[in-house]
Amino acid sequence: MMSLTKKEREVLLVLFKEFTAFYNANSISKILKISHVGAQKIFKRLLQENLVISKTIGKAITYKLNFNDNYVCQLIAFLLADEANSFKRWKEEFKELFKKDMIIMIFGSAVKDYVHAKDIDLMIVMENKPAEKLKQIKELNKILKKKEDILPKKLHVIKLTHQDLSENLKNRNTAIIDIVKNAIILHGQDKYVEMLKYVTIL
Repeated sequence: MMSLTKKEREVLLVLFKEFTAFYNANSISKILKISHVGAQKIFKRLLQENLVISKTIGKAITYKLNFNDNYVCQLIAFLLADEANSFKRWKEEFKELFKKDMIIMIFGSAVKDYVHAKDIDLMIVMENKPAEKLKQIKELNKILKKKEDILPKKLHVIKLTHQDLSENLKNRNTAIIDIVKNAIILHGQDKYVEMLKYVTIL
C-alpha cells in the first residue's frame, strides 16, 4: 500500500463519495480548505501514481478515480475501512450484522452529532437472491429488535438488496445518493467499492 498524506487520502475519498460530480483543483481546494497550488500538487502526484484519471471540461482539468486499476479499488476499500475505525463504537454495536456479502453503513445525525441525534440511521444492503433475502431479513429483524431494546435512541433502518442500491445509484436517486455520500461504511467495503465502480461517471 503506497504512502499517502492525510490530504491525499481525503481527496481520494471525496472523489469516491462524490461520484456524480467532477472535481478540479479549485473545487477540491475549497472543500478541503487548502490552497489551489496545494490541490494541484496533490492531483499531480495522484495522476503520476495512476490513482486518478484526468479529463478536460472547458478550460478546467477535472479528475476521477482510476477504477480501471484494481489497486485503486483495494486502496479505496482500505481507506473506507480506516475511516470506519474512527467509529469503533458503532462497529462494535452492530457487529452481529456483519455477514458475508452484506454492506452495513451508518449515516445521518448520529454520525455527525450523536448527542443531539433523534435516532440512529442504518442502511443494510444484502444478497439479491429471493430465498437468501427472506432468510437474511428474518435474521436481521431479530438482531435489530434486540438492539432497539437496549439502545437509548430509536433505530431507523433502510434495507435494500445489492441490485436495489445499484439501480438507485445508476438512476441518480437523490435521496439515496445523499445518504451514501455522507455514510460511514462499517462493513462490506470491498463489495461497496465494487458496486460504485460501475455507477461512477467517467
